[in-house]
Amino acid sequence: MKKTHSPLRAAIGIDLGGTCIKGALVSLDSGEVLRTASAETEDGRPDAWQKAVFEMVDGLEKKAAAPVAGIGLAAPGLVNDEHTAIAFMPGRMAGLAGLDWSRLLGAPVRVINDAHAALAAEVKYGAAKGLRNAVMLTLGTGVGGGIWLNGNLVKGFASRAGHLGHISLNASSLELGITGTPGSLENAIGNITVSQRTFGRYADTEKLLQGYRAGDPVAVWAWMESVKNLAAALASLINVFSPEAIVLGGGVVRAGEFLFTPLKEFLDVFEWKPTGVATPVLKARFDEWSGAIGAAASVELTCK
Repeated sequence: MKKTHSPLRAAIGIDLGGTCIKGALVSLDSGEVLRTASAETEDGRPDAWQKAVFEMVDGLEKKAAAPVAGIGLAAPGLVNDEHTAIAFMPGRMAGLAGLDWSRLLGAPVRVINDAHAALAAEVKYGAAKGLRNAVMLTLGTGVGGGIWLNGNLVKGFASRAGHLGHISLNASSLELGITGTPGSLENAIGNITVSQRTFGRYADTEKLLQGYRAGDPVAVWAWMESVKNLAAALASLINVFSPEAIVLGGGVVRAGEFLFTPLKEFLDVFEWKPTGVATPVLKARFDEWSGAIGAAASVELTCK
C-alpha cells in the first residue's frame, strides 16, 4: 500500500506596522517561514495599506501548497473581544481602529496585538517553546510585552494586559509616559528617550552603545542606569508572575553581551530566589518576522 502524506498545515501571518507591512506563509507545525512578502505601509493613506494587505494575503494564498488553515494579523493597539479588529489605536494609523479585517479580506481573520504576536511566536516555536509560564518584553522604540500563564496568552479586560513598558519605576518622576504613568520602564530604556537620558549627546541606542564601548562616562552612566532599571523591572515581574523564563526581544536586544552581562549582575542583586534558582532571561529567537510568525501562530492560540 502506497504511503500518503498529509498536506503541510500552514497559516498566513500579517504584521502591520507604522512603516512596513510584512506577510509570511508559516508552517503551523514547525514555525518555518515558507514564503514572505513586504510593502510600505503608507501610514497616511488607509486605502493604500488596506489594499496592500489584501494583495499580500491573496499572493501568499496562491503560493500555498494546500488551503491555508487561517489568517492572523498583528497590529499595534488594543484588540476587541472578538479578535476581529483593533478597537483602540490613538495617534497614528488612521483607519485601523474598528476596521473589521474578516469583512475586508472576505475570510476569517484573527487579530492580535503586535507585542502579543511576538510572544506567541516565541512560546510556539522559539525561546519559550514548551513553557507554560513566560513573560516577554519587546525593547525597541518603546517597550511592549506579553504574559503567558498556565499555557494561555493573558489578554485581560479590554485587551490591556501585557503593557509592561508602562509599569512605574519611579512614582516621584515628573516625566509621564504615553499612558500617563510616571517614571515608566519605557522611558527608562526605550529608544525614544535616549537623547533625553544622555543630555542630548546620543540620538539612539546604537549610538549610545558606541559611546559605551568607547568608555565615554556619560554613555557608561546612561547605559548602566538603563540596564539597572530594566533589572529592577524584571525582578518585579518575576515576583508578580513567577515565570519559568523571561524573553527579551526588539532592537535594543541587539546590544548582546553589553545588555545581558550587566543585566545578569543587577538581577543577581535584585531577584528574590526562594528556590535558590535564578529565572533565565533569554534572547528572543525571532526578530523582524516575529510579528508575522506570531500572527500566523495566533490562529491556534488560546487567550484569556
